[in-house]
Amino acid sequence: MIDWGGRHGAVSRSEADKVLGRRLVLEGLASGVLAQPWRGVVVHAADSLKLTTRAQAALLVVGEPAALSGATALALHGISAVDDTSIHVTVPYSRRIKSKPGLITHQADFEPSDVVELDGLVTFSLDLALADFLCDGHKRTAFAALDEAMRGLVPDHVRALRANVRDRVVDRRDRRGIHRALMLLDLATGKADSPPESIIRLVVVEAGFPVPEAQYEITTIGGRMLYVLDMAWPSRRIALEYDGFASHEGRRDYDSERDARMAGRGWITIRVSAADLREPRRFLAELSRAFERRAVA
Repeated sequence: MIDWGGRHGAVSRSEADKVLGRRLVLEGLASGVLAQPWRGVVVHAADSLKLTTRAQAALLVVGEPAALSGATALALHGISAVDDTSIHVTVPYSRRIKSKPGLITHQADFEPSDVVELDGLVTFSLDLALADFLCDGHKRTAFAALDEAMRGLVPDHVRALRANVRDRVVDRRDRRGIHRALMLLDLATGKADSPPESIIRLVVVEAGFPVPEAQYEITTIGGRMLYVLDMAWPSRRIALEYDGFASHEGRRDYDSERDARMAGRGWITIRVSAADLREPRRFLAELSRAFERRAVA
């Protein structure tokens, strides 16, 4: 493999011609050893699906000043909730760069302090990337990304991240989506174990139910922990549990036994599947019936 100087396998076409010679570049493109994701940039075909390679290629195509942003920035910061194969790049308002297939350009003014280098790639800081995505990204994905960014942080750091993102949101020149972003900021806890759990929490609240407690612990009288519920309404003794494909494969008997034990303690447990995320009417109807039962009781 040709050494492009540590640039994640992406170089400008002119540099590729300079290093290899125009003839070899054309042969590489014809044979499939090299690929040209966008005009003016060349990558190793073996690296063409790698995020860092495509991100570097996008920066080369767009030119400076520019920064990776949106879902791309979040993915580079290690957020797994985002799933967008397009590369997002932001340029100042003074520049007009047209989007291309697989390369989405945005306009916003930003300062050097707004960007960081991640593996040599100029990228929006985490708080700025989150603020933008909360305003204009897919709502469920944005909320799951925020929850994931908070996950594992000590309470002081969660508060700091929330405050920093909030400041970024209210300072945006583009005012669209600000109300939505602030609502999502208030709802996020960082306690969800996975993006689907975050999405379920959002779906439930948007359906009009009270905000549930995340990762609620069930303990014995002596304080020994028995179970941790994905989310719960303790005063009503209603629990929601997400059954992911991997985490609950082969655990049906255990889950049924646990639900029975919880029922013995006066709890109603509603299980949510991956299919319910796409069409939540079934579990929302079951949840509504559970609330009605508790209201009567």
